[in-house]
Amino acid sequence: MSPGIQKVEALDEGHFICVEWEDGSESSYPCIWLRDNCQCPLCFLPSAGVRRLLFEDLDVNIVVKQVALADRKKISVTWPDEHTSVYEAEWLKKRCFSEETRAVMRADLFLPECHYWGSDLQLPKIPFEEILYNDESAYKWLCTLKKVGIVLLTGAATREGELIRLGHRIGFLRLTFYGRTWQVQDKADANNVAYTTGRLCFHTDYPVLQHPPGVQFLHCIKQTAAGGESEVVDGFHVSNKLKKQNPEAYQILSSTPVDYTDVGVDYCDFAVHCKQSIIDVDSRGQAIRINYNNATRDTVFDIPAEKVRPFYAALKEFNDLLNSAEHKFTYKLKPGDIVIFDNWRVLHGRQSYPSCSDVTHHLEGAYADWDVVMSRLRLLRKRVLNRD
Repeated sequence: MSPGIQKVEALDEGHFICVEWEDGSESSYPCIWLRDNCQCPLCFLPSAGVRRLLFEDLDVNIVVKQVALADRKKISVTWPDEHTSVYEAEWLKKRCFSEETRAVMRADLFLPECHYWGSDLQLPKIPFEEILYNDESAYKWLCTLKKVGIVLLTGAATREGELIRLGHRIGFLRLTFYGRTWQVQDKADANNVAYTTGRLCFHTDYPVLQHPPGVQFLHCIKQTAAGGESEVVDGFHVSNKLKKQNPEAYQILSSTPVDYTDVGVDYCDFAVHCKQSIIDVDSRGQAIRINYNNATRDTVFDIPAEKVRPFYAALKEFNDLLNSAEHKFTYKLKPGDIVIFDNWRVLHGRQSYPSCSDVTHHLEGAYADWDVVMSRLRLLRKRVLNRD
């Protein structure tokens, strides 16, 4: 049931409009925000869902001339230039500036909830074909991916191209210097350490890019009998541990610019260089992205010499936590398995496997951006839950 309005009035010499709801609660709206978000056809383009009003035409000191309540379901505001704006009660309620309402909107739009895990991870599993053809299963998949950071799809065909189908399901895959998809197998003159049989230590992919891919896909086409086990660790969980046990180390890793480099030829020739902190944090100091790949960390290190050793000590402590038995989870992909994980959160690695003249270990990989994944999640939620 849509909310009803009991009373509306202008406050603070017309700079705010206060709405009193039928349940007795109140919401206060700045007039500058109301004028900026007028929903009339002159100010808003409904077919695109975007604002037409030019910012240079906006008076940041605007006050309301008159405000009126219409049938408890909308308010009408008249501005000093006689322009009239009408706001629906439900529209206003969803955009209330209270902390509680803002938190609800954040959760609804961005699903920030995290389920942290260590070696006790119960790896979520969903059949691959269900994801492709069933909206409820696809919605469950993406919600779980956002919350847990990793999902295993089972039963895909053991051939190249299945990730292309998966990419079409969410929207599209991300093209990188290694191609739309790429083949992880032992290669002569490998241009990436993943294309060898050696152990891969915990890392996130592509911190050498200004905007690393948010989601990674690995499809097992062929699996070696001995070795080749996959390892994952929840980087956010480990970062929280580091922050508690050594705040100084956490501060160093979240503030020191680390140089990364990747030079070679694949989809095309490339020479990429970038600076990233190992741990990206938000305004509250909470980890929001891990940028750690020891293989592509550059020999160039653009910081004062006296800060180098403290950085290495901090990184060593973080790396030790990543590799501790209580934090890492080990599993072995079977042919037909597709693992999808949050590349900003989950660090992954691989145990070594024997070298052979024949290809015994073959994974196809791909990336997608979180913007694409979250777009599909929201569309699926609307369809599955019949939400506006």
